[in-house]
Amino acid sequence: MKTLKKIVLIGILIMVSLTTNAQQDAMYTHYMYNTLMVNPGYAGSRDALTITALHRSQWVNFKGAPIVQSVTLHAPLRDQHLGLGLSVLNDKIGSTNKTSVFGDFAYRMNLTKKSKLAFGISAGANVYQANLSALQLDQPIDPVFQTNINNKITPNFGFGVYYSKERFYAGLSVPYLLQNNYSAIKQANGSTLIGTEQRHYFFIAGAVLNLTNDIAFKPTTFIKATPAAPIQADLTASFIIMKKVLVGVMMRTGDAYGGLIGLNATEQLYFGYSFDWSNGLKTGKYNQGSHEIVLRYDFLVFDKRQIHSPRYF
Repeated sequence: MKTLKKIVLIGILIMVSLTTNAQQDAMYTHYMYNTLMVNPGYAGSRDALTITALHRSQWVNFKGAPIVQSVTLHAPLRDQHLGLGLSVLNDKIGSTNKTSVFGDFAYRMNLTKKSKLAFGISAGANVYQANLSALQLDQPIDPVFQTNINNKITPNFGFGVYYSKERFYAGLSVPYLLQNNYSAIKQANGSTLIGTEQRHYFFIAGAVLNLTNDIAFKPTTFIKATPAAPIQADLTASFIIMKKVLVGVMMRTGDAYGGLIGLNATEQLYFGYSFDWSNGLKTGKYNQGSHEIVLRYDFLVFDKRQIHSPRYF
């Protein structure tokens, strides 16, 4: 009976990703350190050649659960007003897999001596695969699961606005402007079931507030909206100790809560780990929570006069 429930739940997850107007983009607890995947306007904002790698294992011990890896690379150009980046994502859930490669470009303006506004665009493609016919189903003749999707390539574009100061940032973005079709499945009743990408709207914000000489408070948020799905918000409250150690808690509305730890090992290297537990989904009782790790390294600082240690964002 437990096996049947797991199969049904995996089927629901795949159906949601293919056929409804639901949240389709990868999920990150470390969104505040993986910002280029969320907003192309972030490109070049650290005034360094920065590489960030992230791995997320969601719903551990749940067969077919999401696994996400991402790598981003970005840097400013010499005139400091232009930023370039590259974002690569691998997102696997059940028998489906999406690989994305996008280039990012940002134009950065100085609003004041301490604040900047950037307009970013991204362009690239998603490669989608779904081996649906390999699933063991309770109803093996279900037409939705009879048609595989093999290396379906869909080009896309994104846009973002990113405002930043030394201790505050905020951004709005639409990572995929085009709503491409993945598949069109003819049903027995004559209707057509179409799997499409859905346009998502993202808002991010964060700040750093000094509580004492050795402790700073860092609240951040990541709000996601898409048509016909509930608005979802990540709310994170972190404390930075001695400018080295980060300890925080998070809540994802309708989904999960958890904790984060991080370490600025050097001025250039940051390591972070998070664990979150599903509390709003039926899958919560079938898994051991979600683990996520992130590594960020600044290989080359272009203008040390503009760098403050630590760089909070």
